Amino acid sequence: MSKNKDYFDRVHIWGAVWNYAALFMMLSVPVCMSLVINSWPSLGIMGKVVATLAPLYWVTGIIEVVTYVPMLGAGGTYLSFVTGNISNLKLPCGLNAMENAKVRPNTEEGEVISTISIAVSSLTTTVVIAVGVIAFAKVFSMAGNNPTFAAAFNNVLPALFGALGASYFAKHWKLGIAPIICGVIVLFISPATGVGVLMFVTIVASLVAALIIYKGLWYDDFKNMKKAKKEKQAE
Repeated sequence: MSKNKDYFDRVHIWGAVWNYAALFMMLSVPVCMSLVINSWPSLGIMGKVVATLAPLYWVTGIIEVVTYVPMLGAGGTYLSFVTGNISNLKLPCGLNAMENAKVRPNTEEGEVISTISIAVSSLTTTVVIAVGVIAFAKVFSMAGNNPTFAAAFNNVLPALFGALGASYFAKHWKLGIAPIICGVIVLFISPATGVGVLMFVTIVASLVAALIIYKGLWYDDFKNMKKAKKEKQAE
């Protein structure tokens, strides 16, 4: 128990350090650019923009923490928040790694597998992007101006999530009905809904559906046990 507590204490300490370091580096870029060119944005305009966007991002930030931590664990979540691309890369990678290792999220084994898989994914992504930018920069610029390729690039993420989601829906199709319906309804009402908010809504729908299914199965088992008991007493 003490070893586990020491591990998670270090994860939280270093996770916070690197998240603050990443925030500092991101804010340093526009500050350095303003210093070099000696041009600063208007505080009034910045205040209006922050007042408009801050409430949205505060809500999304809270929802993402509540959503991702139970699935990716502490170490995986900190790594994901530093490296980015959570919903379209880190989350599928972590969940797929845990599934292949036959471990469950929110366990000690799941914590280790999730952290390792996301760390390897971050390194791999960096290498692949660097190679791609150097080797295919001209090809991508030409393809981006082509309407046919542009349409294909716009459907990369839906194709990726469709392929990943199909395996989960095939195994647990009853649990997939409720989140799909809720997601379609939310997007129909508000097409501009953020990924974090949409994911939170669909996860809640999945939990509610799982609870209803479990209660239904439990109730059926209870009735069968009660019926068997009565038949045994009648004998």
